Amino acid sequence: MTTSAHGYDLATKDLDPPLAIVDLDAFDANADDLLRRAAGKPIRVVSKSVRCRALLERALARDGFEGLMCYSLAEAVWHAELGTSDDIVVAYPTADHEALRRLAASERARAAVTIMVDSTEHLDLVDAALGHGHPDIRVCLELDASWRPLPGVHVGTRRSPVFKPAQAVAIARRIVTRPGFQLVGMMAYEGQIAGLGDAAGKGLQNRVIGWMQHRSAAELARRRGAAVRAVREVADLEFVNGGGTGSIETTGAEDVVTEIAAGSGFLAPTLFDGYSHFQPRPAALFALPVVRRPAKNVATLYSGGYIASGPTGPSREPSPYLPEGLRLLGFEGAGEVQTPVTGEAARTLRLGDRVWLRHAKAGELAERFLAYHLVRGSQVERTVPTYRGEGQNFG
Repeated sequence: MTTSAHGYDLATKDLDPPLAIVDLDAFDANADDLLRRAAGKPIRVVSKSVRCRALLERALARDGFEGLMCYSLAEAVWHAELGTSDDIVVAYPTADHEALRRLAASERARAAVTIMVDSTEHLDLVDAALGHGHPDIRVCLELDASWRPLPGVHVGTRRSPVFKPAQAVAIARRIVTRPGFQLVGMMAYEGQIAGLGDAAGKGLQNRVIGWMQHRSAAELARRRGAAVRAVREVADLEFVNGGGTGSIETTGAEDVVTEIAAGSGFLAPTLFDGYSHFQPRPAALFALPVVRRPAKNVATLYSGGYIASGPTGPSREPSPYLPEGLRLLGFEGAGEVQTPVTGEAARTLRLGDRVWLRHAKAGELAERFLAYHLVRGSQVERTVPTYRGEGQNFG
């Protein structure tokens, strides 16, 4: 069920746009669907796709969601000290000496936070920041999950240099014999499956992507299984994390994977419209006011140039959502101070009316607003700060 533009307008009638909302009915329905797809395997909530402490806490309060996956060590220590979660994995290696010192100085944070490594150089960096003889730091070893069907062909994100099971166990042996470190987990993120829709393009393109994902998933299951079994021979792993919103089913089917990561599925940005096996409900929206009528079929909105990260192109632009029948102008797009829209619905828009848009990515919308208004039906239940609203900027 989609709330109409009128419902959102009514809920926020006393608020001036630009503003951002999260539809709680859609958020909760998406959370239910993530759990259904995980089929009993716990989901670790990915903070970068939410960036709002109240929404992270809302997700973690539900059975089936266990622990956070943060994108920054400073962010992870912040959450640990606030008590958001006592089980936090930092998904990316850190070079933040100050955050490392805060981690080492806090018994609570050290017990909760696991940092990511993929080489002994990462251990050297920690030693350089903390000095030798520092307390034990929990670490997770990242296995590269890309697909390499032919020499020189790399399909997926550029992450860990650890690709083969032999490489993983070699580094694991060095970690477990290194004073000041405790190897507690493994991770592998299959971005070519989890972050790439198989129904986003046209017929042939979709078939090629589906074929690639099927082959890649089968190869990764064999390689990840072998790597995890080998590492478990030298370390008592607490968790093996994999996947993302787009690959819950295939990742969860692997016996060696103990938990799945997901975040974008809660808010359903436009990049997650193009999957054949699930259809989340748009939950995060932002409203811009009409400030000009330069032509009968064009309405100009204030602000709006919230372009998502990644390869530049139309897929990274925000998308007009409500009222239906609007689109951006190709030659102008979404701008820093104005965003023209056209289409049949533009003819009926008046100055001061609101147009509701969706961001291409989930968490990046929170970097544009200090607060999210949590809407249910035609009412704002609560207004909560984003990371920015709490004065936090983790880069």
